[in-house]
Amino acid sequence: MSALSDIADAVERHENFVDQQAARARNDPRFRDELLRRWNRILKKLGTVSTPTGLRLPRVALPRTDEPGELARFLFGEGPPGEFPFVNGAYRELYLNGRNSAKAKEPPGTKRQASEEPTRLFAGLGLAEDTNERFRFLTRQQESVRLSTAFDGPTLYGLDSDADGVFGKIGEGGVAVDTIDDMERLYEGFRLDDPHFSVSMTINAPAPIILAMYVASAKRRLGPRALAKLRGTIQADIFKEVQAQNEIIFPLQPSLRFLADTISFTTEQMPRWYPISISGYHIAEAGATPVQQAAFTLSNGFAYVDLLRRRGLDVNRFGPRLSFFLDCGLDIEYAALARVCRKLWAIGMRDVFGADERSQLLRLHTQTSGRSLIAQQFKNNITRTAVELMLAYINGTNSSHSNSADEPFTTPSEEYVRLAANAQAILLEETGLFKTMMNTFGGGPGMKIVEHEVQKGILAEFREIDRLGGVVEAIEHRYQRSQIQAAAHRYESQVNDGTRPIIGLNRYWNEESDLPQMKVVRTPRAQKLLQVERLRQFKRRHARQSQRLLDELTAVVERGGNVFAELIRTVEHCSLGQITGRLQETVGLYRPSV
Repeated sequence: MSALSDIADAVERHENFVDQQAARARNDPRFRDELLRRWNRILKKLGTVSTPTGLRLPRVALPRTDEPGELARFLFGEGPPGEFPFVNGAYRELYLNGRNSAKAKEPPGTKRQASEEPTRLFAGLGLAEDTNERFRFLTRQQESVRLSTAFDGPTLYGLDSDADGVFGKIGEGGVAVDTIDDMERLYEGFRLDDPHFSVSMTINAPAPIILAMYVASAKRRLGPRALAKLRGTIQADIFKEVQAQNEIIFPLQPSLRFLADTISFTTEQMPRWYPISISGYHIAEAGATPVQQAAFTLSNGFAYVDLLRRRGLDVNRFGPRLSFFLDCGLDIEYAALARVCRKLWAIGMRDVFGADERSQLLRLHTQTSGRSLIAQQFKNNITRTAVELMLAYINGTNSSHSNSADEPFTTPSEEYVRLAANAQAILLEETGLFKTMMNTFGGGPGMKIVEHEVQKGILAEFREIDRLGGVVEAIEHRYQRSQIQAAAHRYESQVNDGTRPIIGLNRYWNEESDLPQMKVVRTPRAQKLLQVERLRQFKRRHARQSQRLLDELTAVVERGGNVFAELIRTVEHCSLGQITGRLQETVGLYRPSV
């Protein structure tokens, strides 16, 4: 038995504990009085807010009950936002209009900055300066600047733009980044050390190299003290690559070692940085059900915790630096999925790994479902995305990305990316559902039923993965991949036979609403040639230093030093492809088990 079965047992013990506390509240007058005193303290802290129409409402929605058992079930089984087990939110307040904030001072870490929007929009196209221009367009009216970066195919595989066979892929579907010079161009003009600025980078296998470029470019601009001020996250999730997305370039164990080195370094020197975003999004996009997405993502997260502890790292040092990334589609499970994930993560981290409260928080980014977008009657995708955003906010996500309606055809155009951004602004700024009161929908009977069934399914997956020996052993048995493939096949069969209605595709379809004529965004040949020429000039300028630094990097790998710390030196004079090539010579290439 490994940690996952222990976690499933801990969750079941917690459920029994809640039942016991409910019974005790009904039968023990002194305990009942203690609960009521706690309840009144919570209510006193909340404060109220006036809506534009004149209603006076509490800032956080809590159940209205004087039945002791139900009160105990809420306090111990769900908890108010910001309290264990964090079902109703990782923080005491989210999204709420800052101008209506209660005057009482909140303890540190209990709520996010009132002016910080949870909107984080994705961009990546062409060369670094093209993506920089899109970043400026997206953040023009935002108080906080939260950039999410997509990289092109060669970059995702650690290849240089002058590698054989990749010319046609340069800058397609993401930005081309070969060198530290590209990284400087990518974020030029943005204040990297501003507390309201953060960067998210969607890259995995070469993540330590790309992050080292970001760190080195920040040091160039701001000096060595900049590291403590840099804020953001990089995906870096190797397990989900093997399970779902396939962008893995080193063998699994060296990949995990490079990741652990990155987490170790950033934990010590970059306290505002999240060095991994444990990602269910790509698992869901590959075809997993919502429950499979949650189960595989959480089990991967717990496996990383176990790995890092075995390397001697303190869970209370690295735990607060772990973040999560989930898909949000239209299935009913998404009404409660993140709520359950927060609960299971908190219980597992506390009861199995002995983590403190900051390490128990599941900090979550959510993206609306790309798989739900279809080409037929594509403007319906605007509605799909809006509904998915609603579900994400009901679940108390900490940040969110909304997809653009034209994504089935092309890199999003400015028109549709603005509509995607406005969907979030309408929900957060126009409607009163989120800016006025937190947790408006939590605790309803339907929500509780869905939560129960989702939790049951996740714990069953935990036990099955444990039966196979744990996450790594299950990967070697291709368990996660086979389950995702089976779910994807079932989904497509349901679409084809009509049991899963898709408006405009298998329902309410007409011949006049066939595929539109859309202009596909492509990177011009001249820009691709420019990227290759810049790269070749970089290699010529740094030819003498690059060989020495690559040799020193090899030595660090072989003697067991921190590879990420060395990469910050290496990227000053070596390209992404040069570094990837040398590391593959040293540790080998990834070859999937069959």
